Amino acid sequence: MKIGIVGAGAIGGLLAVRLALSGQPVTVVDRGAHLAAIKKNGLKLVHADGSEEIATNLRAVATCAEAGEQDVVFLAVKANQIAPLASQLTSMFHRDTVVIPIQNGLPWWYFQKFSGPYADYRMRTADPDGAISAYIDSARIIGCVVYPAGEIIAPGVIKHVEGDRFPIGELNGAETERLKQISEMMINAGFKAPILTDIRSEIWLKLWGNLSFNPISALTHATLVDVCQDPTTRELAGDMMREAQTIGEKLGATFRVPLEKRIAGAEKVGKHKTSTLQDVEAGRAIEIDALIGSVKELGELTGVATPHINAVYALMILLAKTMEAARAKVVLEPVREEMTS
Repeated sequence: MKIGIVGAGAIGGLLAVRLALSGQPVTVVDRGAHLAAIKKNGLKLVHADGSEEIATNLRAVATCAEAGEQDVVFLAVKANQIAPLASQLTSMFHRDTVVIPIQNGLPWWYFQKFSGPYADYRMRTADPDGAISAYIDSARIIGCVVYPAGEIIAPGVIKHVEGDRFPIGELNGAETERLKQISEMMINAGFKAPILTDIRSEIWLKLWGNLSFNPISALTHATLVDVCQDPTTRELAGDMMREAQTIGEKLGATFRVPLEKRIAGAEKVGKHKTSTLQDVEAGRAIEIDALIGSVKELGELTGVATPHINAVYALMILLAKTMEAARAKVVLEPVREEMTS
């Protein structure tokens, strides 16, 4: 299958390297120094144990039009970057092209092909003016939940911190032939890609952590293990997760892992900076609505109070506005000890 990956960052880059090395024809769409480095040297993947893999057998292009038609398109940009790209993505589609969005948070397609209440409800936080839905037909979409963690450590170089699971599922829960083919393709590339008949419940399980750990880490500049081990932030994360669970269950989702076990799982990741903290430190636009605003919106939709989520959301909105106004990044710098006489 011809594989197109839009955004060769931490997760898109991980997929690109492993899929290319497994023999799949891969084209990545990216920009700037990262694109230039990939074109020159290929895309390098550094694993947690220090071992390295380099994929030089992939195409690297600057636009979707240059990429051309693909059989499978992994949409690996941040959720807040999809709408501006939506119209350009169509140049990568033929009649049967499958689109696999791999963003954190609640996706724009959540209520498409939804069998419960609020079917076809358009989430204003995920797709404010309907532009994404207008260009990406729900029939193309296969849902996916991303568990690996990583980061770009230099142009053309991805560090894989941990994780290899990419559960996938059709929006209507069917076990289709295309789903089996994609699962097999990802397994051959070294990933775990179980087929799920309820992808939305898995989305909530992942979101449980993202909506709490990510903003708390971004506001405090603490790593996952620090957030989980500090009693006050651990309690705050738990309160936010309980509010989200109430919403998810009202929408028919089930949580297969107890809350404390989910927190313990995040703690085991260790001294990892969440993607949101990485964005704050790099001065990039922060993913707020996909991770927190969407849950706040669904709380209002379902009549569930979300005081802890609302408070953290307000702080994140102000942080983003402050950074944008100052055109600044926020990074901790060591304090120099002054000489005393």
